[in-house]
Amino acid sequence: MTLSPAVATLCDNSDEVFLDVAKLLLTYADNIIRYPNEEKYRSIRIGNPTFSTKLLPVKGAVECLFEMGFEEAETHLVFPQSASVEQLKLIRECIAAERDLRACGGRPVQPASQPAAASAPETSAAASPPAGPSTQQPSSLESSMSFFVTLQSNFQHVMQYENPELQLKARSVIPHQQLSSTAQHKLKGLKEADPECKLGIEECLVLELLQWFKQDFFSWVDCLPCSQCGGPTKHAQALSPTAEELRWGAQRVENHYCQSCRLSTRFPRYNHPEKLLETRRGRCGEWANCFTLCCRALGLEARYIWDSTDHVWTEIYSVSQHRWLHCDSCENVCDKPLLYEIGWGKKLAYVLAFSKDQVVDVTWRYSCKHAEVLSRRTRVQEAWLLHTINGLNAARQQSLSPDRKRELTERLLVELVEFISPKKPKPGELGGRNSGSLAWRMARGETRAADKKVEAFVFTPTEEEKKARLLHVRYSAPKDQYCRVSSSSEVIPNWDQCVWTKESVFRKVENDWKMVYIARTEGSSVGKISWKFDFAPAGFKIRSVSIMANSQTFQSGKVCWSVQSGQITTEFSGDGTLQSFPSLSGSSELIVAAELSGGDGDTSWQHSQLFRQGLNEQESSFEVIIQLQDA
Repeated sequence: MTLSPAVATLCDNSDEVFLDVAKLLLTYADNIIRYPNEEKYRSIRIGNPTFSTKLLPVKGAVECLFEMGFEEAETHLVFPQSASVEQLKLIRECIAAERDLRACGGRPVQPASQPAAASAPETSAAASPPAGPSTQQPSSLESSMSFFVTLQSNFQHVMQYENPELQLKARSVIPHQQLSSTAQHKLKGLKEADPECKLGIEECLVLELLQWFKQDFFSWVDCLPCSQCGGPTKHAQALSPTAEELRWGAQRVENHYCQSCRLSTRFPRYNHPEKLLETRRGRCGEWANCFTLCCRALGLEARYIWDSTDHVWTEIYSVSQHRWLHCDSCENVCDKPLLYEIGWGKKLAYVLAFSKDQVVDVTWRYSCKHAEVLSRRTRVQEAWLLHTINGLNAARQQSLSPDRKRELTERLLVELVEFISPKKPKPGELGGRNSGSLAWRMARGETRAADKKVEAFVFTPTEEEKKARLLHVRYSAPKDQYCRVSSSSEVIPNWDQCVWTKESVFRKVENDWKMVYIARTEGSSVGKISWKFDFAPAGFKIRSVSIMANSQTFQSGKVCWSVQSGQITTEFSGDGTLQSFPSLSGSSELIVAAELSGGDGDTSWQHSQLFRQGLNEQESSFEVIIQLQDA
């Protein structure tokens, strides 16, 4: 009998282990076959002691469940109604045949010559690598010690984020009340749009924090401008750090040299998050260091992620989703763990998470090519890494309460199952979780379902606007805020807070080019957005309308602007000039709409843009002026 990859891996276990776990797997399968409509048999709780101690640690066992048709769903594995019972029966028969052979003392079936699927890691913070061929060579003592120093220094470094005074200083520079208010508002909207929404405030808050951190707080440094003439500089031979620079962890000082002035501008690579709250600039190391502190300052459970291929980022724990979420402040992205391997083409080897309570080897979350990753993990022996991480964790957790230790263990079990869950990114997709709730995908702007035409914001006249018979609103893309000029210049943050409908669009910030704009989401062929104005409830109608909109296209990209009122639709140009629409006089409502389409190649979504402006520009990107009269 030709075995599936998962059953073939399962067969590598000893008879005793195989027969024990086969009994469990066959019980799960038989219950579904016998009672297909009983929901309790279609769900397995990951924290269940039987699952976590007898099945999870066994090589190939969890993979067999995945091949049967089970899927990961936060704290459970579930067999969905859409899964094939025939597939489940097929895997069941393979396991049963092997069980019968071994029970009778026969020789195990030889596995088919197929690559083994990822095996279940041991229940420890240092997840064992997936099963498969390894080209590892014994690591040297020098290499092991170097790796140990990396583990120990990062594990110690994250304790700085727990300093109450430092957290207080971070909160003093974070507009936390504004971020929290916006997050609460968005969470309310998500729950209205998706009645099944189970998100908590932490997901919405971290999305707001990411946007603020990249757009308003931190800046990227390649080469600093000359401190004398402001002109360009080039990297020159490194400078020696001063005592003050060393005090803040700057072991390296870059020399940004201006050939015109023959002057060096110092760029100390500070490693202390307190200093970074002041300098607010750097590369990925400084970004992740400071952002992780900001997360902890706002009460988010966060950990610092170190990648051996020279990148760092953050993860925050979602209580509502029962899992850790990838957050890269440099990219302003959340929950896209395959960004580096699939999006950037990185050849990952070791990715480690450091928090106040533990170190976890999270490499497998960030890869869908486990065998390739395993072949590159040659710096240290896997057994040494497992033992070392467990030792560091045991020492750190000595003072933790039994409840906290139990909580960490339960989380880790869920995390280990996630590591070995099949990951199959689609074209244009960077590995965000497909099984995430509608609300979570909506919050990140990654689903068209999130943008279905549901009633959202409608401009109606305030008392002040009624008296003046004027509604005048502007939007600034660099500031990402609306200014309701006609209503005491009220400021409304965030581009989508005053939108009537939107479909497959998001706000893109290009930190390297210092530009910002509204674009289509990746992988979408059409993006749509509209704003609605309704004056009938207030007893007014339109006397005159003037609109200014700014859009740009590249290659074959297209942007179609239109203003609609009843049966009348008028197209207009997004050339940045103020245009009048006499035909709308007498109407009681209007909708301003834009449709983005076209473009070429993998970046076609970027070839049609609304409100493209430099991050430092002050002019408005979009403006609507409506004079009113009595109905």
